[in-house]
Amino acid sequence: MARRTSLLESFNWAFDGVVHALRRERNMWIHFGAAVFVLLASLFFALTRLEVIALFVAISFVLITEMLNTSIEHVVDLVTDELDPRAKVAKDVAAGAVLVATLNALVVAYLVFYDKITGVPYTVLRKLRTSPIDLVVVTLVLVMLTAVIVKALTRRGTAFHGGMPSVHAAVAFAGWVAVTVFGTQTAYALPISAIGFFMAMLVAQSRVQAGIHTTLEVVTGALLGVGISLVIFRLWYPT
Repeated sequence: MARRTSLLESFNWAFDGVVHALRRERNMWIHFGAAVFVLLASLFFALTRLEVIALFVAISFVLITEMLNTSIEHVVDLVTDELDPRAKVAKDVAAGAVLVATLNALVVAYLVFYDKITGVPYTVLRKLRTSPIDLVVVTLVLVMLTAVIVKALTRRGTAFHGGMPSVHAAVAFAGWVAVTVFGTQTAYALPISAIGFFMAMLVAQSRVQAGIHTTLEVVTGALLGVGISLVIFRLWYPT
């Protein structure tokens, strides 16, 4: 009787697919780089909640179609090595889907940023701010993307199991920085920060104790999360 796959295993395998695409596909590097650039650019402008949602949807759409295109190419190559016109159609249509998604993302970026870019002297210099919730979400996504990219570069481990650095530790300690920064606005700054640090340490300790990561990999992930989040919150801390 076949062993049932747990939800956590399915989740890890899914992220392994992302890492695999990053390691093997040049276009995924281009898309990931563009995603990081757009998310960083979004921090310079006072975007509305709907504009941020539009950017996330457009970025996800491009990445999804690129990964589906990669999957279709591998399946077609597995089925036949011959120059079959039907195989060419399958690959061309899949590549066309990526093109449509990319054009859509460009249009969304144009609609979101054009008016703000033309008003750079007034918008950016006057207010390099965003709302606290949006800032935290974008920061955590950037930390996760950066950690996955570094892990793809080191070519060790899978997305969430082993390898340098620990993505879990990076996100956990970035979350600790977030609750610490925004907790200073309350009368309970110290206990809030202490609880956040304790939870982040539990995440790091669990990764080492389970043998999933070494201490060095966890520490590297923690430093990565803290470093990126500190830079972003220092530059864009909301008033």
